[in-house]
Amino acid sequence: MASATSQKDIQLIVHGEHSNPFSVLGKHRAMLPDGPVTVVRTFVPDAEEVEVIDSRNGKATRMDRLDETGFFEARFPDDGGLPYRLKAKWPSGGELAFADPYSFPSTLGELDLHLLGEGKDLLLYRKLGAHPMTVDGVPGVRFGVWAPNALRVSVVGDFNHWDGRRHPMRLHPGAGIWEIFIPELSLGTLYKYEIKPRSGPLFVKADPVGFATEVRPATASVVHALGEFDWDDEDWMERRKASNAALEPMSIYEVHLGSWRWREDRPMTYRELADELPAYVSDLGFTHVEFLPVMEHPYDPSWGYQVIGYYAPTSRYGSPDDFKHLIDRLHKHGIGVLLDWVPAHFPKDAAGLSRFDGTALYEHLDPRMGEHPDWGTMIFNYGRNEVRNFLMANAIYWLDEFHVDGLRVDAVASMLYLDYSREEGEWLPNRYGGRENLESIEFFRQLSSSVRELFPGALMVAEESTAWPGVTKSVTGGGLGFHFKWNMGWMNDFLRFIEHEPIYRKYHFGLLTFSLMYAFSEYFILPISHDEVVHGKRSLLDKMPGDEWQKFANLRLALGFMWSHPGKQLLFMGTELGQWREWHEGSPLDWWLLERPLHQGAQRWIRDLNNVYRREPALWEQDVTYEGFQWIDFHDVENSVIIFRRIAKDGDNLVILCNFTPVPRPGYQVGVPKGGRYREVLNSDAEIYGGSNLGNAGWVETEPLGSHSHPQSLRLLLPPLAVLVLKHDPGAMGS
Repeated sequence: MASATSQKDIQLIVHGEHSNPFSVLGKHRAMLPDGPVTVVRTFVPDAEEVEVIDSRNGKATRMDRLDETGFFEARFPDDGGLPYRLKAKWPSGGELAFADPYSFPSTLGELDLHLLGEGKDLLLYRKLGAHPMTVDGVPGVRFGVWAPNALRVSVVGDFNHWDGRRHPMRLHPGAGIWEIFIPELSLGTLYKYEIKPRSGPLFVKADPVGFATEVRPATASVVHALGEFDWDDEDWMERRKASNAALEPMSIYEVHLGSWRWREDRPMTYRELADELPAYVSDLGFTHVEFLPVMEHPYDPSWGYQVIGYYAPTSRYGSPDDFKHLIDRLHKHGIGVLLDWVPAHFPKDAAGLSRFDGTALYEHLDPRMGEHPDWGTMIFNYGRNEVRNFLMANAIYWLDEFHVDGLRVDAVASMLYLDYSREEGEWLPNRYGGRENLESIEFFRQLSSSVRELFPGALMVAEESTAWPGVTKSVTGGGLGFHFKWNMGWMNDFLRFIEHEPIYRKYHFGLLTFSLMYAFSEYFILPISHDEVVHGKRSLLDKMPGDEWQKFANLRLALGFMWSHPGKQLLFMGTELGQWREWHEGSPLDWWLLERPLHQGAQRWIRDLNNVYRREPALWEQDVTYEGFQWIDFHDVENSVIIFRRIAKDGDNLVILCNFTPVPRPGYQVGVPKGGRYREVLNSDAEIYGGSNLGNAGWVETEPLGSHSHPQSLRLLLPPLAVLVLKHDPGAMGS
């Protein structure tokens, strides 16, 4: 009996070269000379025999073997409704009954494909990737991947011996999406995509939208179900909708999960961290944590900044649901969660996005726009709709699926400038001849607008190191629409100032005060981040001049100034311990230091700073306007003393004095706007912090002597290398 299948189709299937396997494999109606028939075809490499099992009555029909490698065919009377399974037998005696992947229709609708093709699907991750589902009563996994220039894409894994001939996918040409439903696969299945490019050899890739991965150095994706976690943070999420972080207290504890604290000789898991980190952060009074990138990355010393799995929390510390458990526990402790997010570049690792379908798909083809000269990484093609969609949907994914409260966007400056870190002739100007990356600008505006609309209260934070105007200005007002920008200028200037020996600080006072010239031009976060305590920069404590006592005094002074300066605060883990050594991703923090009084005092100082900060609206209520700040004196350069007020909306105010020398200043006169008693709310020189315990007995009364353009004044003892925070007490006598 003549075959109903052409030899050409058979050979293309068995050699893994057919571009449309669904047109051959599975069940089809064929017109033969003696009339129409139903034909079932399958390719089971090396099988000795395959049977078609009629699901209605269990009748088995042996298929004809049309090729020695394992191509089989069976004919039936024209019955388009034939439900069936297949049963294969091998020469070794092994048998397997299975549902035929090629008997199932596409599970992507026309609207899905239309939106994916246009690059306008913010829920892309619900269509692409690996999704457990039930089709026609049969459980399995639907796979989808964007690879428009591939000749063939197959799903490979342990379930098919990593043989790309077994499960070639269906192409949806208009969208460039390949898709297949493979029945009877389960959660935890390892898989990759085998890709046949238009030229060159076959290669395999991890899933760009894979939700879980193997533990490094292995790179396979892992089937994981979305939406299965039982959240317990409804109250937190509801409150977040009405929040406005710019007008609320916000202090951030930056964490590298793998080196915060270890159990024995290994980093903590997500669930172990959930048992300790939320309580610790809450006790110290921080409002948020910010995690260095948790997205899957192959190389530990990259700290997560070379992402290979944008949709997968790293498997180093557990499963995606384990990570959700950590976030849930943080929310239960009243702690917000920010994630470091890296849309600026990606590594060249073979399993990743680079030349994904054999072409420059996610990256620019031209190296002047597609390759980062400093980092040896690839740059996303922000002008391509599908790439922009991939990144925007990824941001939405973390906010949606993981309930995170915001994203800190890494290396924004490298995305905004076409000539970033490039010499003349190494970059291409935009269509107007300028250096601005117009496509990135539009990407940021679309992204920030979408986040604000879909997730009220969630935050977008820019690590932007230049004077680009309007980073936190609204999109409708011509800005980029971020909620906050890292104040890199303040950080660089202040660290340069504080590292000087106190005797020389008076010659560099501009470094201390210049930030107030622009402090309200954007909504700022003041960062002392991981970048400032690595690669020879020394820990914050070790940057400080002087002997041990002076170093700790300087540390407390620096942090006190930071917490009282306009802007939110971000502090890298370990600084609160008074860590001496630089941070290293391969070892935990030096918790043993807390056995020593000075280190205990540093930690207590951070706790009290946060408690006072959260308690006093003057420190945050008018954080983004000059109405919340007033200089009292920044001219006492000779004594290296600055004095300023922080002011709440109701006029309640704090007076902050900073003495940047080790010389006590008795009888120091300070003009204040209100008469009466002022309580010493904070004194970094107090004995409980490790100081010399100089101060003002907890309070001081004003005198009717004019000073600093105010009618009343205080006469104070300024402790050495210290910050004082004073609060007017309206209920006291004489006020």
